Amino acid sequence: MARTSSWTSTAVVVTGAACALAGAALAAYLLSARRPKKRTKIIEMMDELQKESVHIKDPEHVEKILCQLIEDGKGKLQVITDFDYTITRWAYKGKRVAASFNVLENSSLVPESKKQTLDELRDTYYPIEINAKMTIEEKIPFMMEWWTKAQSTIVACNFRREDLTRAVRESNAMLREGCDWQFHALHEHNVPMLIFSAGIGDVLEEIIKQHSQMYANMRVVSNYMDFNHDGMLVGFKGDLVHTYNKNEGALRNSDYFTTLKERRNIILMGDSMGDLRMADGVPDMQHVLKIGFLNDNIEDRLEKYMDAYDIVLVSDSTMDVPNAILKKIL
Repeated sequence: MARTSSWTSTAVVVTGAACALAGAALAAYLLSARRPKKRTKIIEMMDELQKESVHIKDPEHVEKILCQLIEDGKGKLQVITDFDYTITRWAYKGKRVAASFNVLENSSLVPESKKQTLDELRDTYYPIEINAKMTIEEKIPFMMEWWTKAQSTIVACNFRREDLTRAVRESNAMLREGCDWQFHALHEHNVPMLIFSAGIGDVLEEIIKQHSQMYANMRVVSNYMDFNHDGMLVGFKGDLVHTYNKNEGALRNSDYFTTLKERRNIILMGDSMGDLRMADGVPDMQHVLKIGFLNDNIEDRLEKYMDAYDIVLVSDSTMDVPNAILKKIL
């Protein structure tokens, strides 16, 4: 009987040890399951890229570009961006924010008859601009018509140069949250910033001045007003820049890009398909990160934007994502 008792005791000890080991293994498994996985990729480590507003079709491609931009550093970087609804907000507290052209057409200095004309033009042509079923080539003639007619209407309002400051001050135009930091940081680190705009350059600059600051590293390509010696608006200078011919503007500014020939890495920001061509004049581009702001008609356009832009930001009123990327590079 003593012998049998010894065997029983040994079996109990072995079984107990096995259960203890199994329990420890289970506890370790449960603990590891609860513990957040270690993030090893840049795209995973950036909290800003985890927001629901961020859409990335090819994370591996974006990871590769981010790694290269960070490795090459600020000395090889330049920023090329649209202005209206890219640098500026789309809406604030549920109300549409004025683009640079809207600043003038909404001004108290514009007669009601002219406002009606401009409203009718927008109602006619804006649906064409954002029509996801039309090609860019199909849209271009309509954009030319819109901009030409709208500019003629503005000229007929007899604006004076000093009216611009008042018009911007009266408007609800505002920059995206984080623009002030971005402008200052790019200037501080000597990173060139090219702003391409189909709006009005004079108004664009006034918006930046009233809400932030124009810096020496900024260059603007846009539609600039032509004032006579009495300060009266008589027309617009140079060739028309509209949403879908920014590639032509890029090529016309090839001398600018040539002076930056060592800066072959680009962060490009826009809110339309036409903005994708803004870097066409850059010689020997190496790495381009395309960030698109999708502000409206989202359901119809999201897939197309994700095909075209590396990162798509939906209904995002901030510069959080671009600034987080810049902080890694600068």
